[in-house]
Formats: sequence, C-alpha cells, structure tokens
Amino acid sequence: MTAPYDHYRMIPSLPAKITEKRKKPKIVAVVDEDNCTGCQACVPFCPVDCISTVPKEKYNIPIPPVQIRFNECIGCSICARVCTNMTWDAIDMLPVAQFESEYKIQLTDEKSPPYGIPKS
Repeated sequence: MTAPYDHYRMIPSLPAKITEKRKKPKIVAVVDEDNCTGCQACVPFCPVDCISTVPKEKYNIPIPPVQIRFNECIGCSICARVCTNMTWDAIDMLPVAQFESEYKIQLTDEKSPPYGIPKS
C-alpha cells in the first residue's frame, strides 16, 4: 500500500540559487497554453528563472497561462516534472531540432533576444 503523499516524492527541491544558461540545451520546455491553468506552480522550481506569465492582453482572461523564455531555458525538465506531478501536465520537453522546426525559432548559446520569447 502506498502512502497518501507518495506522488510528491517525484517533485524536485527548490533551487538553492538562480543560475543562467551556459550552452544550447538538447531539449527545451514548451507550455501548452491551452492546457495551462496559470497556477504558476512551476515558476519557483526553475533554476534559471525563465518562466513567466503570458501578458493578460494576449488572452484577456483573469489568470493567464505561463510561458517559457526559450532563449534562457537550459532543458533541465524540472518544470515539466513539477507540472505533471503537482498540477495539470501542460509542459512538454521537446528535442531542440524538433522545437526549431515546429516553432521556427533558432536557439543558440546566447540567452538574449531575438531568440525565444523576450524578457518583459
């Protein structure tokens, strides 16, 4: 028999400090905005602080979904694990080649725009 909170063991610990991207990742996090509830449970777990809410003007709803600033993502998949285990399973990890092909965004080692979603 499993304990009532066993499913929380898969959730990573909060990062000790915020770091930054050093090289182009092999995979990148992508939020399914139609599936995201906007709970922001993933935000404090991101070790590079690259998750933010979509501007309210985009959807004109009280609680907008989150978005990943792709140019800063390190591909650690922590946000996807947190989302899957704590909330709604709205974050997918895609191989960079597939991401670049589907979204027509070229990722590099750089973390500044125009790559990905610019920091607001």
